[in-house]
Amino acid sequence: MNIPDIDLPRIVVIGCGFAGLKFCKKVDSSKFQIVLLDKNNFHTFQPLLYQVATSGLEADSIVYPIRKIFKGKKNFYFRMTKTRKIDSGTKTVHTDLGPLEYDYLVVATGATSNFFGLKNIEKLAMPMKSIVESLNLRSLIIQNFEEALNTQDLDERERLMNFVIVGAGPTGIELAGALSELRTHILPKDYPDLDIRRMQIHIVEAADRVLAAMSQFASKKSEDYLKKRDIHVWTSTLVKDFDGDCVFTDKKNLYAKTVIWAAGIKGDSPISPNFKRTRSERILVDEYNGIKGQEKIYAIGDIAQIESKTYPKGNAMLASVAEQQGKQLAKNFNRLAVKKEMKPFVYFDKGTMATIGRNKAVVDLPKFSFGGILGWFTWMFVHLMLLVDYRNRMIVFINWVWSYINYDRGTRLIIRRFSPKTYTPETEVEEVD
Repeated sequence: MNIPDIDLPRIVVIGCGFAGLKFCKKVDSSKFQIVLLDKNNFHTFQPLLYQVATSGLEADSIVYPIRKIFKGKKNFYFRMTKTRKIDSGTKTVHTDLGPLEYDYLVVATGATSNFFGLKNIEKLAMPMKSIVESLNLRSLIIQNFEEALNTQDLDERERLMNFVIVGAGPTGIELAGALSELRTHILPKDYPDLDIRRMQIHIVEAADRVLAAMSQFASKKSEDYLKKRDIHVWTSTLVKDFDGDCVFTDKKNLYAKTVIWAAGIKGDSPISPNFKRTRSERILVDEYNGIKGQEKIYAIGDIAQIESKTYPKGNAMLASVAEQQGKQLAKNFNRLAVKKEMKPFVYFDKGTMATIGRNKAVVDLPKFSFGGILGWFTWMFVHLMLLVDYRNRMIVFINWVWSYINYDRGTRLIIRRFSPKTYTPETEVEEVD
């Protein structure tokens, strides 16, 4: 990997999500050699992936080059590679570029989609955890309407125009709201010879309310907003299967060509037989983010689960938690460098929020909740400030202003045609066997 050996302890960091990014920025690289590994050469602002998928933003407005972020940081090295295995016995990380020894290891690999064993859903549904998946979804949405324009089969046309979103967390309802705005303001102009009014948007949620992790106020307000936008909300409903044309649930069958999976996530860490994990593949860590049963190995962000009296099932898998863990662990390493004791991680809940589109959002703060246009402006301001760079903030802000004034989205492009997998009973039988 061509990393120089110097007289400083080497910290290898796997993953440049919110946690890994914050850790690398805050740790004192005059006291440590930092080696950051990631399969991509950019950091992605995941909360706005849905806007890329629905043509609201360009892909490069929510990603930022890792090398540019850390330009000038001494004793810092970045390598673009996939980490395959961690050998804690020999203190070695095995990657596609070869092995790399470490003195300290920080696992910050984040999360991936959890399909709960539903094989056909995993094969046919559209996840949205990366910029590539968002671009695939954008292409598929536009391709569907191009195909609907040319089919003579009315049932097939409606299946192409319908969308089922599984999961009514923030990602699910934000995506539904964005699709609703496309249906109202954009698609009728792009496809005047299609009856866009027949397009249906469904949200299917296993819990008894949308935004189940937020307050009752936020749930009720969000559901009202969704229904006013003519979005069909199916709560207390389990998805059982999908065959490419129909979503089978325990209540009603929903006909659609496109299923967007926003129902669950699980930890996504490299192979290591020695890490203790939860059922959702999160790594169990102590109050200092040290992996239980391991020495000098830490986990932060979505991959880590700290069990405490306040959060018996661990902190929520949120960007705010990841950033705070990354910052706290960096401070602890800086304390170690001057022979001070580490301090335990304590999450400071600044609140959660979600938007359903133009002038509609809900915000839960520690002591009160609010919604409407004030919530929407709050949501926009917070997300703008969380973007990595001033350039990204300006691009996103200009796009939002343009869309708000002109009711338009300028990135309805099929740059690379996406070919969805097709359902075949024979394949299904092979997978079950």
